[in-house]
Amino acid sequence: MNGRGEVVHIGCYTAESGGRGTGIMTARRDPASGALTLLDTVAPTASPSFLARHPSLPLLYAVNELPDGAVSAWRVGPAGELTALATRATGGGEPCHLAVLPGGGHLVAANYGGGSVTVFPLDSSGVPAERSDLVVHEGHGPDPERQDRAHTHMVSPDPTDGPLFAVDLGTDSVYRYDLDGATGRLVPRAPRVHAAPGSGPRHLARHPDGRRCYLAGELDGTVTAYELTADGSLHRRSRVEASGRPGHVQPSEIAVRPDGAFLYVANRGVGTIAVFDLRGDRPELVGEVDTGGEWPRHFALLGEHLYVADERAHMVRAFSMDGSTGVLEPVGEPLSVPSPTCVLP
Repeated sequence: MNGRGEVVHIGCYTAESGGRGTGIMTARRDPASGALTLLDTVAPTASPSFLARHPSLPLLYAVNELPDGAVSAWRVGPAGELTALATRATGGGEPCHLAVLPGGGHLVAANYGGGSVTVFPLDSSGVPAERSDLVVHEGHGPDPERQDRAHTHMVSPDPTDGPLFAVDLGTDSVYRYDLDGATGRLVPRAPRVHAAPGSGPRHLARHPDGRRCYLAGELDGTVTAYELTADGSLHRRSRVEASGRPGHVQPSEIAVRPDGAFLYVANRGVGTIAVFDLRGDRPELVGEVDTGGEWPRHFALLGEHLYVADERAHMVRAFSMDGSTGVLEPVGEPLSVPSPTCVLP
């Protein structure tokens, strides 16, 4: 951050995936107003649909969501500029999510098309080496079109070194893994967590108390609340509709506000962000705001603002978050961005 504001990075679908983007773009954020100003394309890379940062080094990682999937790494400069470091094959098709494990020693990626999880060791500079493991899920769900086989959609590390969660839309499952640090291989924890049949779990949000998490069902339009036990098990507590609007509801991103009071869910189809109060026994819908487009694929929480990437409306829109009610209000005009898929503070 400097006197001119903060730089955020935006991943976009490129022509290789039917998008209009040119790679990873930057925008400058005014921390006071929340307004964004588009800057430039800083990495002309193919379909960087999800981005992540290293926890302690100035590095940025992206999946390249292609039939022959890859992850790429860059060094981040003081103005948000990116210097390419490495690109590694994931061994699975259409990787759509990635994360750095606590400690910064390994990078993991979810291969949607391959139904698998890939592990990459990171050297002392944070540069990924060739993969050390590739775990392939087996099975299918009741939806013959979307669940014909495994489709891993997210990897969620435990910040306290508990098991890694791998959310699989195709098998209605959350798989749990421990990492063998010496070999860089994943060790399964049995049993896996079975979501509701046909729910198509997409993304998972952890509560900052470390005892709760929330799972978005892409196919059935729900949010399921779980209790997270000390041994890394998940026990279902409640299940609610992801939106109060009529029509097609296809949840995408889900996140808990850092203070733990509210949960936010992006709903494609109806084009909304739903706000749930988490201070009671179960998530309670307290607000829902139109995003201005119908396909909010991702959002990011930053300070007192929420930033929504609407893939099909080709825009990123800022909202302010009310501190006491959690309700969102739009800030200014949407920022025109081609096929945005991820906003990274």
